[in-house]
Amino acid sequence: MNPNKKLLSRLAFLAIVGVTILGVFLMAQSLSKSQENKSGIVAEDGFIPSEPGKAILVEFSDFQCPACGLYYPLVKQLKADLEDKLVVVYKNFPLKQIHKNAELAARASEAALVQGKFWEMHNVLFEKQNEWSNSDQVLSLFTTYAVSIGLDKEKFLIDIDLSATYDKINTDYQQGVRLGVAGTPTFFLNGKKITNPQDYDQFKSIIEQAIK
Repeated sequence: MNPNKKLLSRLAFLAIVGVTILGVFLMAQSLSKSQENKSGIVAEDGFIPSEPGKAILVEFSDFQCPACGLYYPLVKQLKADLEDKLVVVYKNFPLKQIHKNAELAARASEAALVQGKFWEMHNVLFEKQNEWSNSDQVLSLFTTYAVSIGLDKEKFLIDIDLSATYDKINTDYQQGVRLGVAGTPTFFLNGKKITNPQDYDQFKSIIEQAIK
């Protein structure tokens, strides 16, 4: 056989094998996605309870987002009412394009986490949202909040600028993007994305059904 024909024949065979392998791979991916979509369950660590009678509420949120500010007291009350039956997980999803101080607020919360006071900072950021949202002295305000909840000021100012702090926020954000989060707040209950409830009673009813 002509060497050129032999080479072309071999290339054609390899191309067919490659296309077949690619087809099998894409089919497997499609099947995996279809099974995931049918169940509607997100298979992510920390999204699904490890025991019955519990619920995990994961919230992708932006501290400067007005809608997140409106949901903040609802989620806080849910946790108080349902106690250890409900685990609330906060994920930073700062919308930097429209909220100029959102990323710094997220960094403040992560810096507080290092000192064991994430939820204290989380609460004060939402409760004082109107005070800092459009401020040009936002770091000074966050430092004041940090001191008010008992954080070491110098450590807070160091931790807020660490690369690990930026990395943690980016990890949360990229996870949200991967899960189709497009706005805030976005909630996942026991691994399933839910439509934002209209009021507290509806929210509590949805969670109680999940617990059962």
